[in-house]
Amino acid sequence: MTQDFFQTFILLLLVTDPFGNVPLFASVLNPVPISRRPRIVIRECAIAFVLLLIFMFFGRHFLTALHLSEVALRIGGAVILLLISIRMIFPHPDGVLGRTDGAEPFIVPLAIPALAGPSALATVLLFSRESTGEVLVHVAALASVGVIWLLVFLSAERLQKVLGPQVMTAFERLMGLILTAMSVEMLLGGIREFVKTL
Repeated sequence: MTQDFFQTFILLLLVTDPFGNVPLFASVLNPVPISRRPRIVIRECAIAFVLLLIFMFFGRHFLTALHLSEVALRIGGAVILLLISIRMIFPHPDGVLGRTDGAEPFIVPLAIPALAGPSALATVLLFSRESTGEVLVHVAALASVGVIWLLVFLSAERLQKVLGPQVMTAFERLMGLILTAMSVEMLLGGIREFVKTL
Protein backbone atom coordinates (compact mmCIF):
# COMPACT_ATOMS: atom_id res chain seq x y z
CA MET A 1 0.00 0.00 0.00
CA THR A 2 2.78 2.42 0.96
CA GLN A 3 4.73 1.48 -2.17
CA ASP A 4 1.65 2.11 -4.36
CA PHE A 5 1.15 5.49 -2.70
CA PHE A 6 4.79 6.46 -3.21
CA GLN A 7 4.84 5.32 -6.86
CA THR A 8 1.60 7.18 -7.63
CA PHE A 9 2.83 10.28 -5.79
CA ILE A 10 6.10 10.35 -7.76
CA LEU A 11 4.33 9.68 -11.08
CA LEU A 12 1.75 12.45 -10.54
CA LEU A 13 4.46 14.83 -9.33
CA LEU A 14 6.50 14.19 -12.48
CA VAL A 15 3.49 14.36 -14.80
CA THR A 16 2.16 17.64 -13.39
CA ASP A 17 5.74 18.96 -13.03
CA PRO A 18 5.18 21.81 -10.52
CA PHE A 19 8.87 22.74 -10.37
CA GLY A 20 9.13 22.85 -14.15
CA ASN A 21 5.99 25.01 -14.25
CA VAL A 22 7.40 27.62 -11.84
CA PRO A 23 8.66 29.86 -14.71
CA LEU A 24 5.26 29.57 -16.44
CA PHE A 25 3.35 30.51 -13.27
CA ALA A 26 5.76 33.37 -12.54
CA SER A 27 5.50 34.82 -16.07
CA VAL A 28 1.70 34.44 -16.36
CA LEU A 29 1.13 36.00 -12.92
CA ASN A 30 3.60 38.82 -13.56
CA PRO A 31 0.97 41.34 -14.82
CA VAL A 32 -1.39 40.46 -11.93
CA PRO A 33 -1.30 42.60 -8.73
CA ILE A 34 0.77 40.90 -5.98
CA SER A 35 -2.21 40.85 -3.57
CA ARG A 36 -4.29 38.74 -6.00
CA ARG A 37 -1.62 36.17 -6.90
CA PRO A 38 -2.09 33.79 -3.92
CA ARG A 39 -5.86 33.68 -4.57
CA ILE A 40 -5.31 32.85 -8.24
CA VAL A 41 -2.77 30.12 -7.40
CA ILE A 42 -5.16 28.48 -4.89
CA ARG A 43 -8.07 28.70 -7.37
CA GLU A 44 -6.12 27.22 -10.30
CA CYS A 45 -4.68 24.39 -8.17
CA ALA A 46 -8.19 23.59 -6.85
CA ILE A 47 -9.64 23.49 -10.40
CA ALA A 48 -6.85 21.16 -11.59
CA PHE A 49 -7.28 18.91 -8.51
CA VAL A 50 -11.07 18.61 -8.95
CA LEU A 51 -10.73 17.87 -12.67
CA LEU A 52 -8.15 15.13 -12.07
CA LEU A 53 -10.32 13.71 -9.29
CA ILE A 54 -13.36 13.56 -11.61
CA PHE A 55 -11.31 11.77 -14.26
CA MET A 56 -9.96 9.36 -11.63
CA PHE A 57 -13.47 8.31 -10.50
CA PHE A 58 -15.40 8.50 -13.75
CA GLY A 59 -12.62 7.69 -16.20
CA ARG A 60 -13.88 4.16 -16.79
CA HIS A 61 -17.32 5.45 -17.84
CA PHE A 62 -15.64 8.05 -20.03
CA LEU A 63 -13.67 5.32 -21.81
CA THR A 64 -16.78 3.19 -22.27
CA ALA A 65 -18.79 6.10 -23.71
CA LEU A 66 -16.07 6.82 -26.26
CA HIS A 67 -15.47 3.10 -27.00
CA LEU A 68 -11.79 3.43 -26.07
CA SER A 69 -9.79 0.49 -24.77
CA GLU A 70 -7.55 0.85 -21.73
CA VAL A 71 -4.62 -0.37 -23.85
CA ALA A 72 -5.17 2.45 -26.37
CA LEU A 73 -5.34 4.98 -23.54
CA ARG A 74 -2.20 3.59 -21.94
CA ILE A 75 -0.22 3.74 -25.19
CA GLY A 76 -1.65 7.17 -26.10
CA GLY A 77 -0.88 8.55 -22.64
CA ALA A 78 2.65 7.15 -22.84
CA VAL A 79 3.24 8.84 -26.22
CA ILE A 80 2.01 12.21 -24.86
CA LEU A 81 4.20 11.78 -21.78
CA LEU A 82 7.17 10.99 -23.99
CA LEU A 83 6.64 14.08 -26.17
CA ILE A 84 6.31 16.35 -23.12
CA SER A 85 9.37 14.84 -21.45
CA ILE A 86 11.43 15.36 -24.64
CA ARG A 87 10.34 19.03 -24.67
CA MET A 88 11.44 19.29 -21.03
CA ILE A 89 14.91 17.95 -21.87
CA PHE A 90 15.30 19.90 -25.13
CA PRO A 91 13.59 23.26 -24.49
CA HIS A 92 11.36 24.76 -27.18
CA PRO A 93 11.06 28.56 -27.73
CA ASP A 94 7.33 28.35 -26.90
CA GLY A 95 7.93 26.34 -23.73
CA VAL A 96 6.70 22.87 -22.76
CA LEU A 97 3.01 23.73 -23.27
CA GLY A 98 3.21 26.18 -26.18
CA ARG A 99 2.47 29.91 -26.26
CA THR A 100 0.38 31.58 -23.55
CA ASP A 101 -1.19 35.06 -23.66
CA GLY A 102 -0.99 37.69 -20.92
CA ALA A 103 -3.82 38.95 -18.62
CA GLU A 104 -5.21 37.32 -15.49
CA PRO A 105 -5.39 33.56 -16.00
CA PHE A 106 -8.58 31.59 -15.44
CA ILE A 107 -8.38 27.79 -15.92
CA VAL A 108 -6.14 28.19 -19.02
CA PRO A 109 -3.12 27.93 -19.03
CA LEU A 110 -2.38 27.25 -15.34
CA ALA A 111 -5.03 24.70 -14.28
CA ILE A 112 -5.24 23.31 -17.84
CA PRO A 113 -2.89 22.30 -19.43
CA ALA A 114 -0.04 23.21 -17.02
CA LEU A 115 -1.28 20.94 -14.19
CA ALA A 116 -4.23 18.92 -15.53
CA GLY A 117 -2.78 18.44 -19.00
CA PRO A 118 -3.29 15.51 -21.40
CA SER A 119 -0.60 13.40 -19.75
CA ALA A 120 -1.99 13.94 -16.23
CA LEU A 121 -5.56 13.21 -17.38
CA ALA A 122 -4.41 10.07 -19.19
CA THR A 123 -2.51 8.96 -16.07
CA VAL A 124 -5.47 9.36 -13.68
CA LEU A 125 -7.79 7.69 -16.21
CA LEU A 126 -5.55 4.63 -15.94
CA PHE A 127 -6.07 4.63 -12.16
CA SER A 128 -9.87 4.49 -12.58
CA ARG A 129 -9.74 0.86 -13.73
CA GLU A 130 -8.38 -0.34 -10.38
CA SER A 131 -10.15 -1.48 -7.19
CA THR A 132 -11.74 0.93 -4.69
CA GLY A 133 -8.90 0.50 -2.18
CA GLU A 134 -6.27 1.30 -4.80
CA VAL A 135 -8.25 4.32 -6.07
CA LEU A 136 -8.36 5.70 -2.50
CA VAL A 137 -4.57 5.37 -2.32
CA HIS A 138 -4.36 7.29 -5.61
CA VAL A 139 -6.70 10.00 -4.25
CA ALA A 140 -4.43 10.39 -1.20
CA ALA A 141 -1.40 10.63 -3.51
CA LEU A 142 -3.16 13.25 -5.67
CA ALA A 143 -4.09 15.27 -2.57
CA SER A 144 -0.44 15.17 -1.43
CA VAL A 145 0.70 16.34 -4.87
CA GLY A 146 -1.90 19.13 -4.65
CA VAL A 147 -0.27 20.33 -1.42
CA ILE A 148 3.11 20.36 -3.22
CA TRP A 149 1.56 22.48 -6.02
CA LEU A 150 0.38 25.06 -3.49
CA LEU A 151 3.71 25.18 -1.65
CA VAL A 152 5.70 25.50 -4.89
CA PHE A 153 3.52 28.04 -6.70
CA LEU A 154 2.88 30.26 -3.67
CA SER A 155 6.64 30.62 -3.37
CA ALA A 156 7.35 30.56 -7.15
CA GLU A 157 8.97 34.00 -7.34
CA ARG A 158 11.11 33.36 -4.27
CA LEU A 159 12.21 29.97 -5.66
CA GLN A 160 13.31 31.54 -8.93
CA LYS A 161 15.32 34.21 -7.12
CA VAL A 162 16.96 31.78 -4.66
CA LEU A 163 17.77 28.94 -7.07
CA GLY A 164 18.35 31.00 -10.20
CA PRO A 165 17.39 30.18 -13.80
CA GLN A 166 20.24 27.67 -14.34
CA VAL A 167 19.27 25.47 -11.38
CA MET A 168 15.57 25.62 -12.37
CA THR A 169 16.46 24.59 -15.95
CA ALA A 170 18.68 21.75 -14.73
CA PHE A 171 15.93 20.52 -12.39
CA GLU A 172 13.34 20.57 -15.19
CA ARG A 173 15.65 18.58 -17.48
CA LEU A 174 16.30 16.02 -14.75
CA MET A 175 12.53 15.61 -14.25
CA GLY A 176 12.17 15.31 -18.02
CA LEU A 177 14.74 12.49 -18.08
CA ILE A 178 12.94 10.56 -15.31
CA LEU A 179 9.59 11.14 -17.03
CA THR A 180 11.05 9.82 -20.31
CA ALA A 181 11.99 6.53 -18.62
CA MET A 182 8.53 6.27 -16.99
CA SER A 183 6.72 7.00 -20.27
CA VAL A 184 8.77 4.36 -22.13
CA GLU A 185 7.94 1.85 -19.36
CA MET A 186 4.23 2.76 -19.70
CA LEU A 187 4.46 2.38 -23.50
CA LEU A 188 6.12 -1.04 -23.24
CA GLY A 189 3.45 -2.14 -20.73
CA GLY A 190 0.72 -1.02 -23.15
CA ILE A 191 2.36 -2.88 -26.05
CA ARG A 192 2.66 -6.04 -23.91
CA GLU A 193 -1.07 -5.82 -23.06
CA PHE A 194 -1.93 -5.30 -26.74
CA VAL A 195 0.17 -8.33 -27.83
CA LYS A 196 -1.75 -10.50 -25.33
CA THR A 197 -5.04 -9.62 -27.08
CA LEU A 198 -3.79 -10.84 -30.51
